[in-house]
Amino acid sequence: MSEGIPASGRGALFIGGRWQPPERAEYAPVRDPSTGRVVGEAPIASADEARAAVDAAAGVEETWAGVPGHERARLLRATAARLEADRDVMARLIATEVGKPIADARVEADRAAGVFRLAAEEIRHLGGESYPADAYERPAGNEHRFLFSVRDPIGVVVAIGPFNFPLNLLCHKVAPALAAGNPVVAKPTSAAPFTALRLAEHLASAGLPAGAINVVVGPGATVGDALVEHPRTRLVTFTGSTEVGKAIGAKAGRNAKRVILEMGGMDPFVVLDDAPLDTTVAAAARGVFSYSGQVCTASKRFLVQDGIAERFARALAERARGLRVGPALEESTEVGPLIDDRAVERMETLVADARERQAKLLAGGARPPGRPEGSFYAPTVLDEVPEEARVLREEPFGPIAPIVRFSDVEDAVRVANATPYGLQAAVYTRDIARGFSLAKRIRAGGVHLNDPTNLRWDALPFGGVKESGLGREGLRYAMQEMTEVKLISVNYSG
Repeated sequence: MSEGIPASGRGALFIGGRWQPPERAEYAPVRDPSTGRVVGEAPIASADEARAAVDAAAGVEETWAGVPGHERARLLRATAARLEADRDVMARLIATEVGKPIADARVEADRAAGVFRLAAEEIRHLGGESYPADAYERPAGNEHRFLFSVRDPIGVVVAIGPFNFPLNLLCHKVAPALAAGNPVVAKPTSAAPFTALRLAEHLASAGLPAGAINVVVGPGATVGDALVEHPRTRLVTFTGSTEVGKAIGAKAGRNAKRVILEMGGMDPFVVLDDAPLDTTVAAAARGVFSYSGQVCTASKRFLVQDGIAERFARALAERARGLRVGPALEESTEVGPLIDDRAVERMETLVADARERQAKLLAGGARPPGRPEGSFYAPTVLDEVPEEARVLREEPFGPIAPIVRFSDVEDAVRVANATPYGLQAAVYTRDIARGFSLAKRIRAGGVHLNDPTNLRWDALPFGGVKESGLGREGLRYAMQEMTEVKLISVNYSG
């Protein structure tokens, strides 16, 4: 067993400050994607246990909201310190559970600690405003009133995390919720539960009161629905597929609950004919092949102008062939496995569809030779991909770089905006004026000029438009979403 996985191999639920086995003794295997071997068992909660976790959080809603901000900040900083001390164990755990190359897993562990520190700092800025009452004609008597607003915690927050960043993306939900004075029920994916359970252990050891953080694991159809539909939950923050996110939003909306949905993307990487080839190709490879493309902000469509398309395609294919594919725990690995064999089969289907439509395969396109174990797929480059190909319309979530050639910028804008998604985009050009003009016309939550699509600043607003998301993450922005604005008036007329 890897470090961080219980010696028994079985995880436990964390409810109301207590570790407990699932009442029905149900467990699901957790497999190392690099080897296919079972490394532990995820505890599968019942709907009743999910509801019990919400009840535990609701039971401390008032007391946790009443903890002074400086004390909440101290507890968050203590958690960050524990995460920093546990960085290597956390990184190995991430690599083992989800197949993330160990170097990238260390970066995730570092960022997670930073998220808690940023959340602690933002508590000082979570305030309201004052208003000049006498500037308003009505109601009468405003010259004798003082008006101001405050931000109250919204209540119990449900945090539903994905497999691809099992620590950092969960921290982006848990840390701002706790900083804003809300208790949390977290539901990590059953494919990677141990990272979240270890995070709960650090939070409890840092001094967080019982009930302020709870962790349950299980299917969305039972555990997830119970959390979303419980009358005491007030906000659901979710990262995952658009299909699941829309279903969560519909259930939450029926009960007037707030949501933050970070969903799918088909992020375009636009290359204009004056782009510097070497730096653009290097960035493109990072954008599409980092963590085997299993990133919502991965570069998923390469829109390349005719004048540079041939050179770009050949250079990207050469770089793809040179990347080292291997097990996540090997230091030299650049591209690790996909999360499971079903993901590999999906890559095979998408590439086959593109080739049937006359796309040209320049690199990859199959499971790499010499890898009998694990869920590996070779970094793949497809050129001259027709717009009707599935790989340009369905989020691949894998190491596939489909190239679409275009002649003028109008064509690039049309193709970039031709999906229901709008998460992030990239534009490469030496002409910043052209880049700005194009960035303004691409419908996305973020556009990066001369940087790849998969950039994210933990403190800054992050989210998508259209079917890529609703609301914004980023510490200050998430905390605003997780609080209610209350107007207070004071009449001092005597």
